[in-house]
Amino acid sequence: MISEGAEWLVTNGLGGYASGTVPGPVRRRYHGLLIAALPAPLGRTLLLTRLLASIGRKGHANVALDEHRIESFSLVDGLPRWRYRVDDCVIERRIMMPHDQNTVIVTHRSIAGGPVTLTLRPIVGFRPHEFAVTETVTTGYTLTIRERGLEVASEAGVVATLRFLLHARGGDFTVDHLAISDVEYLTEQHRGYEASGALWSPGYFETELDEEISAAVVASSDAWDVVTAIDPDAAEEAEIARRRHLIERAAEAGGHSIEPPQLVLAADQFVVRPVARLAFQKRGEHARTIIAGYHWFTDWGRDTMISLEGLTLVTGRHQAAAEILRTFADAERDGLIPNYFPEGDSEGVYHTADATLWFFHAISRYVAHTGNAAIVEELMPTLRRIINAHLQGTRFGIHVDPADGLLVQGEEGYQLTWMDAKVDGWVVTPRRGKAVEINALWYNALRLMERWLRDAGAASGAAEMRAHADRAHASFNARFWSDDLGHLFDVVDAAGPDFSPGAGDAASRDVSPGAGSNDPACRPNQLFSISLEHPVLAPARWRAIVDVVEARLLTPVGLRSLAPGHPDYKPQYFGDLRTRDAAYHQGTVWGWLIGPAVDAWLKTHPGDTARARGLLDGLIAHLEAAGAGSISEVFDAEPPYTPRGCIAQAWSVAEVLRCLWKISAVRHEGSSSPAGR
Repeated sequence: MISEGAEWLVTNGLGGYASGTVPGPVRRRYHGLLIAALPAPLGRTLLLTRLLASIGRKGHANVALDEHRIESFSLVDGLPRWRYRVDDCVIERRIMMPHDQNTVIVTHRSIAGGPVTLTLRPIVGFRPHEFAVTETVTTGYTLTIRERGLEVASEAGVVATLRFLLHARGGDFTVDHLAISDVEYLTEQHRGYEASGALWSPGYFETELDEEISAAVVASSDAWDVVTAIDPDAAEEAEIARRRHLIERAAEAGGHSIEPPQLVLAADQFVVRPVARLAFQKRGEHARTIIAGYHWFTDWGRDTMISLEGLTLVTGRHQAAAEILRTFADAERDGLIPNYFPEGDSEGVYHTADATLWFFHAISRYVAHTGNAAIVEELMPTLRRIINAHLQGTRFGIHVDPADGLLVQGEEGYQLTWMDAKVDGWVVTPRRGKAVEINALWYNALRLMERWLRDAGAASGAAEMRAHADRAHASFNARFWSDDLGHLFDVVDAAGPDFSPGAGDAASRDVSPGAGSNDPACRPNQLFSISLEHPVLAPARWRAIVDVVEARLLTPVGLRSLAPGHPDYKPQYFGDLRTRDAAYHQGTVWGWLIGPAVDAWLKTHPGDTARARGLLDGLIAHLEAAGAGSISEVFDAEPPYTPRGCIAQAWSVAEVLRCLWKISAVRHEGSSSPAGR
C-alpha cells in the first residue's frame, strides 16, 4: 500500500518528467505535470504545474477532484492512477508521458455514476525547474486559441511555448485569466528555500464525461505536427507495451523474473537520451547517459558508472550500456571523465577523483555480462590516457605518490570523492590525501588494465601495470590497516584542513586530521577494499571489516556514512542547506552502499544468500514509502530512518537490482557467473 505522503514520478527518456504528491498539492519547486527537457541553455524547464479538475451535474455546483475525494491511488505498469469519488460518481485519472517526447497526457474516465460535466483548468508557471518559486513567470504570456486546443507562449525570462490539445467528445475552452498568488511550497520551506510563489491560468476546458467516453488533455512543448499526431489511447498502449517489454527483457537477461518488477521500471527512469547536450551531439541518437536522481540531479559520472550494471546490464539493456560508456569516453579530458554536467550546460565539470576509476569497473562489468570484449579495444586509447594521466599527475592534485605507489587526490577548496558536500566555501569532508576507496579503485583499475593489455598482446604494458598494482597492493596493506581501530583508516597522509566556518559553530566544527596524519573515522568507504572485482585488502582482514561495518554502520535501509560516536556524527539529515550539508556524509544513511555490503558479505560468508537477501528487505519495502515505486537517495541515521533527499536515486535502485540479480545468480549458478566477485 503506497503511503499517502508519497510522491509520484513519470519520466520521458529525455530527462524531462512529471511529478507531484499523491494527494495533489504542489510541495516542491520541482512538482509539475510537464517539466520539459529543452535545448541548452534552458535545460529542464517547468511549463505546466497542475491541471485542476472538477465535475458537475445539472443543477449542482462543481465539486473539485482534490485530496478530499481520493478513493485510491496505485501504480499500474508503473504509471500513476487515481480514483476520486463524489457521491455515486467515480472518476479515474491517469498520467503518462510518451517516451522521447516532451509531452504529458492526462486522461479522465468515468468509472461509475456518469454522465457529468468535467472542467479542467491548466495552471502554468514557466521557469527553470531548479529556480526558486519566486522566479516563476506570471506575466507576459501570449495566448492563442486553436481548434480543439490552445498555445501559451512566453518571451519573458523563459522563452518557450506550451501547447494544449483536448481529446474528448466535444468540448470548449473558456478564456478566463486567473492569477494565483501566494502558492505555498511546504517542502521547500522545510528545506530552507523560498517557499511562496505565484502561478497563472489562461482559462479552462469543459467537456462531457460518461462511462463510454474519456477526456484527455495533451500538453507539450513539441511542435504542433507532433502534438496533433498523438492519439492518447494509442500512446498509452504503446508506453505500457514498452514497459512490459522492459520487464520481459530483464527476465530473459537473468533467466528469471526480477521481483518486484517495479524495480525494472524504476531503473528505466534514469536512462536518458541527452538531446539538449551539445557536447553529446557527436553521438546523436546513440548518446546515452544516466540521470543521478530526481528531481534535481543531472548526469553524474560517478553515479553513472556505479549504476551502469544495475540499471542496464542486469536488465538486459546492453546496447544502452555500451552507448553510455562511449558517451562518457568522448567526454574524457586530461585523463578524467566528468564529475557531472550542469543543468542547461553543454560541457562537463571535472572535479572528481573517483568517477574515472569507476569507469574501469563499469567497462569490466559490461564485458562480464555481454561477453563483448571488443569495447575494451575500442576504448583502449582513452584507458591508456587515463592511466598515464594518473601516473604522471593531472588536475586537482590527482597523482601517484612515487614514494609508495598510492594515489593521492585533493586540492584545497575542492571535494573530489563521493563524499562531496560543500557550502559557502566549506568542504565538509575534504578527505585530501590517500583516501581508502580511491586507492581500492586505483588498484582495481590497474589489475583490469593489466588483463586487458595482456589479452591485447601488449606484454610489456601488462607487465608495467602489474608492477604498479603490486606496489599499490603492498603499500595499501602496510598503510591502511590499524590494529588499534580494528578497521582501515579512511585517509592516510591526510592533508591539512580546508576552510571551516567559525569556531563555536557546532554544525561545522573542523575536526579534520592534521597534515600527514591518518583519519581514523569509521566509514563505509573501507568496504571497497573487499567488494571490487580485484580486492586490494589482504583476505585475512576481510572478516574484521565486514564485522565492524555490520556492527556500526549497517541499518535496514543502507549504511551510515559515519559511525556513531564520532564528534561529527549527525543523526538527522534535515533543515536548511548548510545544516543538511553538514550531515550529508556525517552519519546520513545511503541506500546505494547496500551494494558493496552485499558483495563483501558474500565474499566473507560464501553461500549465505539468505542473509544477503535480508539486507535488501528494508529498501524493497521502501518502494511504497517516499517516491512511489522507487528508492530514495538518503535516510536519517537513526530510527525511524526517515527518507530524505531525492525521492528516486539511480544508484539506490541500481544496487538493489544488481544485488537481487547477483544473489539469484549465486544461488543458481555459483561464483563462476558474472555475479561472482
